[in-house]
Amino acid sequence: MPGQTDSPQNQSLREHSCYLLKPGERLDDLERNGYRIIQSEKRFCFGMDAVLLSGFAQVKRGERVLDLGTGTGIIPILLEAKTPGEHFTGLEIQPESADMARRSVAYNGLEKKIEIVIGDIKDASTLFGASSFDVITTNPPYMIGQHGLQNADEAKTIARHEVFCTLEDIIKQSAKLLKPKGRFYMVHRPFRLVEIFCLMHEYGIEPKRMKMVHPFVDKEPNMVLIEGLRGGNARLTVEKPVIVFREPGKYTEEITEVYGY
Repeated sequence: MPGQTDSPQNQSLREHSCYLLKPGERLDDLERNGYRIIQSEKRFCFGMDAVLLSGFAQVKRGERVLDLGTGTGIIPILLEAKTPGEHFTGLEIQPESADMARRSVAYNGLEKKIEIVIGDIKDASTLFGASSFDVITTNPPYMIGQHGLQNADEAKTIARHEVFCTLEDIIKQSAKLLKPKGRFYMVHRPFRLVEIFCLMHEYGIEPKRMKMVHPFVDKEPNMVLIEGLRGGNARLTVEKPVIVFREPGKYTEEITEVYGY
């Protein structure tokens, strides 16, 4: 995974760009197109789930993409680097995270390709209008209410737990926002898979592709990647799973070659 930019060259770069950074923030190398992202340990930093989603999502030339709950903007930035999409929008409810995302977009010179909007996912179809996007991506909070450990830091709790929106809110709004035959991409946890498929089917987004993610070949999956099609026919393809590590601390060839790390 990309880490903090600690080389003398990158330290100099950070100093040159210090007007972008606030106390406690750092500039991390994305190892894609020379892009970097502003992050802070006080807020939710992106992980392998965002990287995998950006590799799983298929964005075609001329398409418009919306990332729901974009955080600090990692998925729009990676998708701009990896795909020929025309425009990318990130929707984020936390103003501080949205501010970091906007500064990262500006740092990378992507203002014409990526827009960061502050707003509530539950109001997304009102903000953007129905049938406005070809593709929707989301790396939503995985935990329901009090389920799982809650972080004392409010920003991280919001990122991990369904505080401001639920899984149903996300899927319901996505069904409204997608054009007919538009595609929906999500990374989530396997323990909620039945709920995910039921909600997708209820709101007219038919599951089409699924890929399980295993940390090691002999461990059970801890993530699932899902593609849905608005108004699609009932036919699901289960793809070969992704194995992240071949041994502790060492990524598999698929991660390094296909997903870029």
